[in-house]
Amino acid sequence: MADGSCYQEALSNAQTIIGQWLDAALSLGRVIPEARGRLLFA
Repeated sequence: MADGSCYQEALSNAQTIIGQWLDAALSLGRVIPEARGRLLFA
């Protein structure tokens, strides 16, 4: 979960966490599935 004092800061923090998660998963040899578009019920 990412938070911030405003929407832009929370979004920036979330993007940072997503990038770090991807880096860690790839370094562990995990397969990252391709994006399938927007979720309908999120």
